[in-house]
Amino acid sequence: MTAPQFHFVPVMGHEMHVAEWGDRQKPALLMLHGLARTGRDFDEAAAALSRDFHVLCPDMIGRGRSSWARDPEVEYSVEHYAQIATGLLDHFQIDRAAWFGTSLGGMIGMHVASSPEARRVNALVVNDISPELPEAAVQRILSYVGSLPAFDSFAEGEAWLRQTYAPFGPAADAYWQRMARSSLRRRGDGRLTLHYDPRITVQFTASAHELSTWDRWSRTRTPTHLLRGAQSDLLQPKAAQRMTQSGPRPDMTEFPGCGHAPSMSNPQDIALLRRVLVELLGQSAPS
Repeated sequence: MTAPQFHFVPVMGHEMHVAEWGDRQKPALLMLHGLARTGRDFDEAAAALSRDFHVLCPDMIGRGRSSWARDPEVEYSVEHYAQIATGLLDHFQIDRAAWFGTSLGGMIGMHVASSPEARRVNALVVNDISPELPEAAVQRILSYVGSLPAFDSFAEGEAWLRQTYAPFGPAADAYWQRMARSSLRRRGDGRLTLHYDPRITVQFTASAHELSTWDRWSRTRTPTHLLRGAQSDLLQPKAAQRMTQSGPRPDMTEFPGCGHAPSMSNPQDIALLRRVLVELLGQSAPS
């Protein structure tokens, strides 16, 4: 696997941990992870795509090795994450980039693509999220994100991750092993817990207005493609259909054997993602 470079980048008073893959002379691709995940989830995809793209995979604030929020109710919001994401592009002197976002990362991409900063997004791939979040799915996520579990070993933590994130679909053992290494941290008592700030869930109450954004979707014009796990409870069929018939009217790819959200770590899925990105960039207006 191609090795990334790791950076700690100052953005908006935060210290952002970023995995950078590939040649800075190639077209830029920003990959944004889900609610309680990290940029290391994309190692397989980023390594393969770095042959064609300059890939950035940050840990969003409150996750992984990035700093935690000082004001969670303000900073753990899609609006603030979007400002951080464009700030990262500024740091790397990137004017426009393709964006890939899983779950929360997709919400961030959709937000920027429907904002005054929309020109920064020249292609958008949304992975298993819509402009509305079903309450039952939100409660399911909160049931495991809202309180941090504790583990006595990495093997125990890896087993928990495999079970909890089984909806990601089939993935190689190396994916789950790395997921454990990048998702777990030691507590003061020496036991292990997950590598994020449990206050990230404040987004669902303090920024509840961000959970229904069809008005923003309707004015999005960025070339877009939608990915959906066939058993997803977060991107339900009616919402997916509405997305394909409004706003940027994206084509959609469904993944059998997946719920929320496809990991995109398998070679065939990465090959599909490469084809989708090339097609979308071909539709994008020149900068």
